[in-house]
Amino acid sequence: MSTVHWWARNDVLVPSVSPQRVKLWSYANLMGLRIIYWLRQTKTSAEGAAVPRTAMPAVRRALEQLAELDLALWTEEIGPTVAVDHGGNIVVTAAKPDAEAPHRQRALAAGDDGLLQVIAPFTTVEGSRGPDLHAPRPRLRIIPGKLGGSPHVTHTRVESQALGALALSGLPDSKIYRLYPALEHEAIDEAIDLERQLADNLRPALAA
Repeated sequence: MSTVHWWARNDVLVPSVSPQRVKLWSYANLMGLRIIYWLRQTKTSAEGAAVPRTAMPAVRRALEQLAELDLALWTEEIGPTVAVDHGGNIVVTAAKPDAEAPHRQRALAAGDDGLLQVIAPFTTVEGSRGPDLHAPRPRLRIIPGKLGGSPHVTHTRVESQALGALALSGLPDSKIYRLYPALEHEAIDEAIDLERQLADNLRPALAA
């Protein structure tokens, strides 16, 4: 957490929702955090060679390219594929086959390797697991312009955070099912599971 705050204080990535002591991050900020973290780690290429940490000017270039993405491209069903290479270059495929990639970004080609798939599930070297940033679970979605980018049950406005809070309060799953009769039980289970995963990620940082 101290590293993230350092990035904010030094204008590497400032939270766009709230840069105050309690920082609030947008969807684009989350993608940026993943990109910075990955680029600033030492890596190993597909051939087994060591890849040094990416220099900060290239990291900043990647964030500038990321800012060009049109977040309105994301829907419940689709969204562009976003990746970054070791040099800090953003690589995208458009949300629709006939759409063009944003200016200065190349399209993702078959066989590209050495890339971080920014939206895909992500595990840090410390062991924290980040979920898929579009479909964190089969029945859950994250849409930048919907519910402030909060994970929710697909095609509803029921946030996983609300369901997870009920479970955390000790309410049995059977009672949560009755409170939300329109939702599939599996969707509720997935929401609770996601919130537990996110809480597990926070515990080591809070204890530090």
